[in-house]
Amino acid sequence: MTAFSFASFLLRLIFALLLVLLSYNPSGYSYVNWLAQTVSEPTPWLALAGIVLIIAWVVFIRATLRSLGPVGLVLISLLVAVLIWALVDLGVIALDGSSAFVWVIEVFVAFILAVGMSWSHIRRRMSGQVDVDDIEE
Repeated sequence: MTAFSFASFLLRLIFALLLVLLSYNPSGYSYVNWLAQTVSEPTPWLALAGIVLIIAWVVFIRATLRSLGPVGLVLISLLVAVLIWALVDLGVIALDGSSAFVWVIEVFVAFILAVGMSWSHIRRRMSGQVDVDDIEE
């Protein structure tokens, strides 16, 4: 069993952020933009990248759903929604059609995925309880 630390969480957050931003971002450099530009002439590289992204999304979403469960996922989503609401209320981000709001949403989606990937470790640290998958023989 490896030790879980803040650096472990940051690594998961970086990978989640890469996954979200490589899939779509408003800068124009993402899989969605690449697909839109070459949809009439698909290439094997486009298909390969799409399959790799789908695999990564499935891994992250399954791990998040298994560790947080439906209730935990709803709770962390509500927490993120209220945090975004607070940032809008404070005037930190605007809803006037700028891409800043999309970037904020993407960072928070990555945060939810990173928490989901880390939750079993965090719960074990807080409560001392281990998951059945964590028991070594």
